[in-house]
Amino acid sequence: MSKASFWVLMFVLMFVGCKQNATQEHGQEHEAGGLEPLAYTLYSEKSELFVEFKPLVVGSTSKFATHLTILGDEFKALNEAKVTVSLIVGEDGIRASVDSASSPGIFRLALSPKKAGKGKLVFDIVTKDYTDQIVINDITVYPNDREVLKNQVHEANSNEISYLKEQAWKVPFANMEVQPTDYHTVIKTSGMVVPAPGDEAVVAAKSDGIVKFTNNNLTVGLPIRAGTSMFSISGGGVAQGNIDATVQQARATYNQAKANYERAKELVKDQIVSQREFLDAKVAFENAQTAYNMVGKNYNSGSGQSNTASISGFISSILVTDGQFVTAGTPLAIISKNQRLLLQANVSQKYFNVLPSIASANFKIAGSDAVLNTQDLNGKVVSFGRNAAAQGGFLPLLFEVDNSTSIVPGTAVEFFLKSTAIPNAIVIPVSALIDEQGNFFVYVQTGGESFEKKAVTLGENDGEIVQVLNGLKVGERVVTKGAYQIKLSAASGTMPAHGHEH
Repeated sequence: MSKASFWVLMFVLMFVGCKQNATQEHGQEHEAGGLEPLAYTLYSEKSELFVEFKPLVVGSTSKFATHLTILGDEFKALNEAKVTVSLIVGEDGIRASVDSASSPGIFRLALSPKKAGKGKLVFDIVTKDYTDQIVINDITVYPNDREVLKNQVHEANSNEISYLKEQAWKVPFANMEVQPTDYHTVIKTSGMVVPAPGDEAVVAAKSDGIVKFTNNNLTVGLPIRAGTSMFSISGGGVAQGNIDATVQQARATYNQAKANYERAKELVKDQIVSQREFLDAKVAFENAQTAYNMVGKNYNSGSGQSNTASISGFISSILVTDGQFVTAGTPLAIISKNQRLLLQANVSQKYFNVLPSIASANFKIAGSDAVLNTQDLNGKVVSFGRNAAAQGGFLPLLFEVDNSTSIVPGTAVEFFLKSTAIPNAIVIPVSALIDEQGNFFVYVQTGGESFEKKAVTLGENDGEIVQVLNGLKVGERVVTKGAYQIKLSAASGTMPAHGHEH
């Protein structure tokens, strides 16, 4: 052998060796003959199956990299299960099982077909919580590799983005199948939270005098029970409107009227006084008794007249300061039950004819990104305005809701009012959207580990669900959680190394 031939042979051997090493590092085990692996992604109500394997050839072993994902709010790897794959061709069948994952979410199985023809692969999944079965139909078992190569189809998609299961399982991730559904037009507006009628009570001064707090810890937000003393009002040396002097005078008048009545009651028996004089004494006594009871109720000579909470709830505001002079009827504090609230949406008068059709709304409280729903809070429309003059061109629409989420009265609210129905609408969660300088995109899952970025045109938006007018087709699976991570993966420009066999 000449030196030139020797070096050519060495170069060829080195090139082949390097190519084999690169292929193995990528995790793909292409068999001699260039057989491309098959990949299938199927869904049941409980699981996602993504499986890769060499085309099935009689007498040749095909290894299955079976990726199983538990469906739910987030798609997580299935780690503990017994997984069985069965190949059924005609009346014949073979199967293989494993009792655990070889790595998180990946179950490795292998089959060696014995009979060529059309058949199906059946994956049976048994976990401690549920059982599932996923079937791949129209599977071909080839008699030899040559037949595989003759039928092999190469499909390339330049827009395809690779994002591995091992990546998706480590972050919040989910997708959904696009299906037409009933939706609604949306009116976006603003408003505020106001107390519901009967949910608040005002503690008012019962007499003139100087206010004293009966509890030094009396603060806004403090829970309080009905009948609890909150303030006392005393004369405090005030010359006019002195409660102490008023009570003393009422007591003296009462005692005098009582004595006159008792005396007249005895004298009328002997007809010393007339019946008319007796009745006058009785009326004077009853009037004096009523007046004394009114001013003397909850009065203590040491501390003054007590003003108590009329309902149980929380102190929402304190309207006076310790030592302040007040007159009878002055509001001292406001107590709120904080059980029911009114959400007031201020709606443009151009939507007046639409208001009767609005039955519910989504809304956001100022300072929060959480989207709430009036129906989830036992809400209902209680009224809407029919006169915009007093509202500066806006009509008030009022929802009454349970305050189960600690919504504070007076808070600003962003509303998404649900109006007329839209049948057969294509809708996706707002979380699926990627905003790029005002243009919106979504990621569609085209395979177990492949995605495509699609531009979408949006319609109605209720803050939680958005209508898609163009860009999506029924049956496509849109990424609803984890879209940003896919964007980062695509922007990196690198192909992540597979951690599993193909």
